[in-house]
Amino acid sequence: MLGTIVNSLAIIVGSLIGLMCGGLIPHRYHTTVLHSIGLAVILIGLKMAFKTDELLLVILSMAIGSATGELLRIEDGLENLGRWFEIKFAKAGGGISKGFVTASLLYCIGSMAIVGSLESGLAGDHHTLFAKSVLDGIGSIIFASSLGVGVMFSSVSVFIYQGLITVTASFTKQFLITAVINQMSAVGGLLIMAIGFNMLEIKRFRVGNMLPAIFLPLIYFIIKRLLTFI
Repeated sequence: MLGTIVNSLAIIVGSLIGLMCGGLIPHRYHTTVLHSIGLAVILIGLKMAFKTDELLLVILSMAIGSATGELLRIEDGLENLGRWFEIKFAKAGGGISKGFVTASLLYCIGSMAIVGSLESGLAGDHHTLFAKSVLDGIGSIIFASSLGVGVMFSSVSVFIYQGLITVTASFTKQFLITAVINQMSAVGGLLIMAIGFNMLEIKRFRVGNMLPAIFLPLIYFIIKRLLTFI
């Protein structure tokens, strides 16, 4: 849970700084900082992707997982959920609700939150969540300066969401080995790179539809283990 706690605190601190700065940050700085964050995200994804020693498995996982996500229309579902929250809650509390909903969706719905929480629970590796904390903290400065105090309250959503993934993952630790974690991290790294490209506005990837790919290495190794007993 250490990574999730640090992530939540980073959002709170970043939001407080953003609220104090208010409208002092020019718009052109927002764009430059967000682009620099996108470059950092790509670097993080590259480092994770290089963990693999089974390229064929990663390729198949990406292909099959993406096809599954397209079939399930995960990206559309996430977008519809975001619009539902926006309509349901943004009207009630003015700027607070809008900032809370917008930031919660931004920080929770993403490969980095899922992969980082899994690594935290499975291997006690908090590096991805620490990196996400820096990104979210910087982002909170920018978002809170324009969306208000609701951004700070999104730290509660992050704590509950990532905490549940981390705790659940820790219960399945006995069923996973280092090789499985490495392949899952490699696939997750590619998805994180796609998020970076989205942030740089180079190419729009439907990352939500690629999310099932992360879990396919685990399914592959489970099937492989079962076949050895037949």
